[in-house]
Amino acid sequence: MGRQRVFITGLGVISSIGNDVATVGESLRSLRHGMLPFKADSPSIPHDLKLVAPVRDFDVSSTDCEDWEIPAQYRLKREALRGLPPHGPFANAAMVQAVADAGLEEEDVSNLDTGMYTASGGSPMLMFRNATRMHQLGPMRCVPTGIVSAIAGTLSFNLVAIFKIRGNSCGFSSACASSGHALGYAWDDIALGRQKRMFVVAGEDLNDESALPFTGMRALSLESDPERASCPFDRKRNGFVSTGGGVALVLESEEEVARRGAKPYAELLGWGQASDGHNVAISHPEGRGLAEAMRRVLAAADLRPEEVDYVNAHATSTLIGDASEGRALSDVFGKQGHKPRVSSTKALTGHGLSLASALEAAIVSLCMREGFTPGSAHIRELDPVFEDLNILQETVNEGPKVALSNSSGFGGANVSLAFKAV
Repeated sequence: MGRQRVFITGLGVISSIGNDVATVGESLRSLRHGMLPFKADSPSIPHDLKLVAPVRDFDVSSTDCEDWEIPAQYRLKREALRGLPPHGPFANAAMVQAVADAGLEEEDVSNLDTGMYTASGGSPMLMFRNATRMHQLGPMRCVPTGIVSAIAGTLSFNLVAIFKIRGNSCGFSSACASSGHALGYAWDDIALGRQKRMFVVAGEDLNDESALPFTGMRALSLESDPERASCPFDRKRNGFVSTGGGVALVLESEEEVARRGAKPYAELLGWGQASDGHNVAISHPEGRGLAEAMRRVLAAADLRPEEVDYVNAHATSTLIGDASEGRALSDVFGKQGHKPRVSSTKALTGHGLSLASALEAAIVSLCMREGFTPGSAHIRELDPVFEDLNILQETVNEGPKVALSNSSGFGGANVSLAFKAV
């Protein structure tokens, strides 16, 4: 049996730059960011964080799901809400959007040939507050769903039940590469004929417990000006801006696309992954693992470097991480004398940790269908380390034909995904 081609046929996005695909597209075209002043849930915590990139129109700040405010079209029954983390309503809403966007019927969603892979770091807020309650009042006074709502597999547990998924399912947790791994393994399942359709869903909280620990790592920007706080590739970049949200993508085999007469956003050509083998939290200085991941996806997709015309970079606006990726890009493309356009949309969205890969895969797919390529915002002075790269600073009204999307996580886990316009 030949390998199946894999297409992206539906998208759903709840993000700092919009709560639907159309709004996200408008924000990307105009380089409109989603950052706002940070107000801690616990005023007693001393901190210097000034900005985050929050989701609008939802309020999931309470530890009691009964108090959450969710737009009417995405509301869930109490029994479903009780098992969700704060980012669960984001992911559920994204999934509702993606199913509708792909034109799927109920029988397309729930069957043995349709699976779901998710990515989430869990909910540090619920884990902390549930554990605190246990220590103070005893385990029998804890919420019965406290475990399933807090640990890393929470999205998989909940969404598989809510949407009655009967095919393959698993939750991925490899930090900022999580949803890249989910997309890669979903591609494998369809390409190898194990499944006809896969949902890939990712989500993250945005609250004190999810954001503030990164200030302890010296990873977050403490700037109050958004244009200085999130500026990948800029010489004065000094850390990323935290965001939360939810993203869902529908991946389908070529046979399913033909059977349903679906209109794909893009073809997912394949993926590559490799590890740095260097440090628990810091990228290899020469981008060793990411360069290898890009070489592997080029080989898997039977692409030459010069065929790639755009790279959506992982670049989070950290001093070391951006430089590492820049050297990896120079290694893979510069030696071939090729300079694809490069930008980091995290300058607008903020960095969503485990949901970043899925969000950027959705962005690349949207750009291919809508015919534009977003610039890398907020660059005042390009760092000389990137001078040999084609860093795109303004939006271009031309979509990429072939693109890579990169992700790197703790421990030097690197994923690169390849897309082709259809």
